[in-house]
Formats: sequence, structure tokens, C-alpha cells
Amino acid sequence: MDEGADNGFNHSQTKMSMTTKTPLLDIAKAFEELSGFLGSQTKDQKLRLDNFCEACSLVSVLFSCLGLAFKFAEMEYVAKVHDLVEASKTYATLENVLDRDVANDTVKKPGSHSRNLRRVRQGLDLIRALFEEFLSTDDYYLKDAASTAYSQVCAPYHTWAVRTAVSAGMYTLPTREELLQKLNETDHTAEKKMRRYIEASRPVIAYIDKLYSSRKIALDW
Repeated sequence: MDEGADNGFNHSQTKMSMTTKTPLLDIAKAFEELSGFLGSQTKDQKLRLDNFCEACSLVSVLFSCLGLAFKFAEMEYVAKVHDLVEASKTYATLENVLDRDVANDTVKKPGSHSRNLRRVRQGLDLIRALFEEFLSTDDYYLKDAASTAYSQVCAPYHTWAVRTAVSAGMYTLPTREELLQKLNETDHTAEKKMRRYIEASRPVIAYIDKLYSSRKIALDW
């Protein structure tokens, strides 16, 4: 294939990725809606738990694309989101969940909705950190980017055994190209959508942190 034909193929591939509905596009849009709501909410408006769960459910595909290295995160994240989906049938907002557990002194109790919310928030932050590291380098392999993101967000709260297993699993990560193929993206289209998620997820993560801190609940767990 000559250079002109190859350039034409690449241009078509980029155009297709820009216009095709992809997991990254769905995630970026969902979190932009959440952050937009938080930016415009009045004093009496609270973030609905069902809307939050709907956006969080979309993120699960990102963990599955990362293979064995993040299998622990995928299993924990999916289970915690599922628990919150079930909780949304009883509790209307994130605040309702926390207030109930505060009243029952079960915020940090294993299996409580508030503890699971904390873990889902950690998952969202892990993806944010991973995207930032992904965009900061052109490395063919993702090991360094993923290791840095994990060290920043999750490692401080994991046992030695979990940290060791994750470290070993880093060698099974897909390459940069393989990850983009799984997400039906190119470097160019992925960068735009990753940046959209990074910016949109920040106020959502900050909102969740504030729910805990405003109730005098430490964030170091």
C-alpha cells in the first residue's frame, strides 16, 4: 500500500473513531452531565444515587480492558457499583446513604453502602489518574503509567499481598495500541475523550469527598 493510500486509511479510521459511539465517549458524556449538574445545583438539589450509578456502571468496561493487572479493581468496583444500584431503590441521593450509615454508625463497616461508595470513588479516581499518566507519555507499554496511577490512588489502602499481586500483574497489561483497539479509539480521539473525563470527574470526586468530610469522616481509608 502506498503512502497516500495509507494516509487515507488513517484519516478514515480517525474520522470513524470520532463519529462512532464508543465506551470512552459514553463515559465522558455521562460524567460531564454529573459535573454539569453539580456546577449548577441549588442548595436544595442533591446528586441522585441512580444517576450516579448509571454513570459509574459505564466505567466498568475500562477495568475489563486492562486485563489481569486490574482484575482486582474490576471485581471490587463492579460489586460495589451493583450494591449502590440496589441501594438506589431505597435511597434517593448519595447524602441519604451516608446519613443512614452515620446514624447507624456503620460508615466504615465492611459491606455498608457508605464504604462501598468510598471504594467506587476510589475506582473513578484510579481511572482519572491512569488517563493522566497515559496522556503524559507515548510509551508503547502501559506498565509505568498504570503503576504510577495505582501507587497514587490505591496502594496506600491495600495490603502488602494485594500490592504484590498487582505489581506482578502489571506485566500482563495490554500495550498502548491494544488498549486503543479495545476501546475503538485512536491516539487522537482517545486523548480528547480522556481529557473530558479527567475534567468532568474531578468535581464529582470532590463532591463525594466533601460528603464525608462535612460529616467529620476522615478520608484516609
